[in-house]
Amino acid sequence: MQRKKASPSKLQFGSVFIPCLCLVIAVVILFGKNFTSRDMAPLTHPITSNTPPAHGTITIHYLERPPYYITGSLGVYGLCADPAKLALTKAGVQFRWQKTPAKRQMAIIKANRSKDCLLGWFKNSEREKFANFSACIYQDKPLMALARADNKKMISGKTLEETLANTSLILLRKNGYSYGRFVDAKIRELHSKQEVTNTGNVGMFKMIHAKRADYFFISEEEAEILIATSGLPKTDFKYIRFSNMPAGNKRYLLFSKKVENEVIEKINAAIRKFIHNEPRR
Repeated sequence: MQRKKASPSKLQFGSVFIPCLCLVIAVVILFGKNFTSRDMAPLTHPITSNTPPAHGTITIHYLERPPYYITGSLGVYGLCADPAKLALTKAGVQFRWQKTPAKRQMAIIKANRSKDCLLGWFKNSEREKFANFSACIYQDKPLMALARADNKKMISGKTLEETLANTSLILLRKNGYSYGRFVDAKIRELHSKQEVTNTGNVGMFKMIHAKRADYFFISEEEAEILIATSGLPKTDFKYIRFSNMPAGNKRYLLFSKKVENEVIEKINAAIRKFIHNEPRR
């Protein structure tokens, strides 16, 4: 019995498909590891847990806020999370991560019922009354503002006071949020015209785009991520820099009083040695 010959179309499909499949497999094998992002680093501490922490374990509370704290598929990382993780690990301190809303975080520290830590907060005299701060874990670039690109009232290069004192401008401010001692003091002093909101940076960004306010303060690090991931055209916005804005705010670990001073000193020693590269004292 004579074998039936394959049709030319089937031969052509096989001659194209099989080499292409081999090429795809080769690319994945050769280059796949180059696509591994930093959030794929090995995880040594659980991300979140509903169970009470083990004795002596510090719970680090954070809220998703790129690029400072980001939850990846295998862990928490970011500009503040990375140095915190390194310092506590090098100090031999057990810790775990816990996602917690910002207002709830502060209430937990004030209640002082357990060993808790807030990640990347600013230091001010009010907070120092009920919490202990670590050494600085990260310093921002100088604070700036975001505004619509077509907003001619918003001019970069002026002093902070000139902008805040302009009664034709509306500052969009997050309720209960600190922008650092210098900016907070100027806002109080000049009684700036404000729109106060409980929404986060993404919501505030959209409010500016919708012309519900003229500007809001933000670090350059956050602005870059926000614009890139907002889905709105980059050309619709502009950076507003201030001629007298001081160096960027320093960010710290903020501990409840339940965390012993000796433990905080160990963490500070690790920060100085492994993050600031300071010699041992």
